[in-house]
Amino acid sequence: MTATVTETVFRPGVYDGMPEEIYHGDPVPVGSLSSSGARKLLTQPPARFRYEQKNPPAPTEAMERGTAAHKLVLGVGAEIVLVNAKDWRTKAAQQQRDEARERGAIPLLPPDYERVHAMAAALRADPLASALFDRERGGLPEQSLFWFDGTFGIWRRARLDWLPDAGARERLVVPDYKTTADASQAGVRKSVIQYGYHQQGDWYTAAAQALLHPDPAFLLVFQETVPPYLVRVVQMDGDLLRAGRERNAEAMEIYRDCSQSGIWPGYGDGIDYVKFESLPVWMQNKALEAAR
Repeated sequence: MTATVTETVFRPGVYDGMPEEIYHGDPVPVGSLSSSGARKLLTQPPARFRYEQKNPPAPTEAMERGTAAHKLVLGVGAEIVLVNAKDWRTKAAQQQRDEARERGAIPLLPPDYERVHAMAAALRADPLASALFDRERGGLPEQSLFWFDGTFGIWRRARLDWLPDAGARERLVVPDYKTTADASQAGVRKSVIQYGYHQQGDWYTAAAQALLHPDPAFLLVFQETVPPYLVRVVQMDGDLLRAGRERNAEAMEIYRDCSQSGIWPGYGDGIDYVKFESLPVWMQNKALEAAR
């Protein structure tokens, strides 16, 4: 069900080889909602979501390191440029950094450059994780999926890190690669809630169901960013994915209503009140001590 890649998407399908900038720029003429967009709509006012759609923020250095690790693991992505400097303080280093970013490349200082290559090597040495992203087993990286959600009357999109060959397995298993400081069970639980990975899991499952397979599975492949770059593969249970589905439904309602009305509200027009009782206990105690 692979569709021809163009700069405009008019029909549902899997678009192989779609440039990242076209996908993130939203090639659907009437607009579409992504998993990251849905999560943003639940954590910030619609007005900020809308502004950032039209004015994407520049990636942070941490985001660039994560993107570089993705490129080495998946085999596709922006060029990685080694900038031989101790830091970004010199004009020469800054010039190389800025020139790399201007052409869409990822500039890295030697420690980060060595780190992402070591991470990729560690992941390839992990039997399960390496198999999930193995081209020889069948599959393609960075696949863009677009579909129309009849329940909410909106277009949705997803960009899968890896799309396995569904014909090679009884069940389609969609893995997603995450870098993290802590891949322990406690660290993973924290990341799932903090970054809404249960919402992403439901979103990508819905994408695969709409276009590819009636019963897909979604796996998170976590890798730590500190030596020895340990890997943990995680599958979220049905209850957690259902919780993500409920959150996604809230976000899609907001997106639908704002899209139809053309109104993307901020914090509201009235006066909000901050009550003393809403402050943390330690802050209440500090305020009471200061008043004595």
